[in-house]
Amino acid sequence: MQEPTLLVLTALADGPRHGYAVAQEVKVLSGGRVVLRTGTLYGALDRLLGEGLVEVHREEVVDGRARRIYALSPAGRGRLADEVTRMAATAREAGRRLGLPGAVAPAGP
Repeated sequence: MQEPTLLVLTALADGPRHGYAVAQEVKVLSGGRVVLRTGTLYGALDRLLGEGLVEVHREEVVDGRARRIYALSPAGRGRLADEVTRMAATAREAGRRLGLPGAVAPAGP
């Protein structure tokens, strides 16, 4: 999973947000490293909608303009959880190989 996708899904993990709020949350989550431009953000949201990982929670009109509120779908929640598990296992192994304090070897069979 690419980092922007991971960040968008993470931004929606704790509740629905409109596009601008997703972009702001991605910026915060990445410590300012990832700034999603409007076209990139809505392209990603459309792709995630198509993949069934995100859904439109509701639509509203604010100052005469339509605004979509996006939410993580159950499939998106599962995919994000799988990615978190995979990344945590990789990080543990990297820490173990580097000899970092607190890094533990994976449990054997």
